[in-house]
Amino acid sequence: MKRKLGILAECVSGEEVCLTLDRIANAGFETVFSGAYDIKTVEKVKKKADELNLEVEFLHAPFTNINSMWIPGESYKTVYDGMTESIDSAAACGIKAIVAHVSSGWNPPEICDLGLKRYDELVEYAEKKRVIVAFENLRKVGNVSYFADRYESCDYVRFCYDCGHEHCYTETVCFPDIFRDRMICTHIHDNFGRNRESDLEPDLHLMPFDGDIDYSKMMRKLDEYCYTGSLMLEISTDPYPDKTPEEFISQAYSRIKKISSM
Repeated sequence: MKRKLGILAECVSGEEVCLTLDRIANAGFETVFSGAYDIKTVEKVKKKADELNLEVEFLHAPFTNINSMWIPGESYKTVYDGMTESIDSAAACGIKAIVAHVSSGWNPPEICDLGLKRYDELVEYAEKKRVIVAFENLRKVGNVSYFADRYESCDYVRFCYDCGHEHCYTETVCFPDIFRDRMICTHIHDNFGRNRESDLEPDLHLMPFDGDIDYSKMMRKLDEYCYTGSLMLEISTDPYPDKTPEEFISQAYSRIKKISSM
């Protein structure tokens, strides 16, 4: 199955995004996503991408202090407002989806009625704006799985499959089996899994094949559920200070191209 190949628009750290988009298009990529969510920056990214015939597939909503969504008080407002701003920017620029988190850390707050009410309001807001909210798998299987059930009949809730998070956080769980035909996007990157004897963060966001994820297994699962979305790299130059931007993006394209042929 032929799928579009994509990468984070801001994958070259510290570089002006329009220059990076030129490099991305020249390498052969067809689609991108952006970590920006303010309207001014999103408009700039979308305008440049359109000029290059690149699709802007989704925006990544902010997630700093996402656990506050489940905690009484007003501290949740900053991240909630950031998510609604992402929805506004996507709607204004004709971008079909945002990717959002449900919680963070190994010991997030328990799912509760207060948090569910806030996420219900977020989903209702997105539906009014005709923007899909794609929830992403992270450390806690139950949290995002609960959302898969809660919003089963909602056309504006879908899911983002992150193979790197699956490998290093929930290695015994296959998220495509949970998300099934409701996956609309991917985050693809590599790592070496979780070393339970180490406190180091295992989510390394390496280029594919620099870790030990089995991408052929991943592709079999995507094919099993007839996933037609893109193969989207969520990587940056940060772990590769010795590579030039051209080298990094060229190698990234060749790696995702290899995965696409599996």
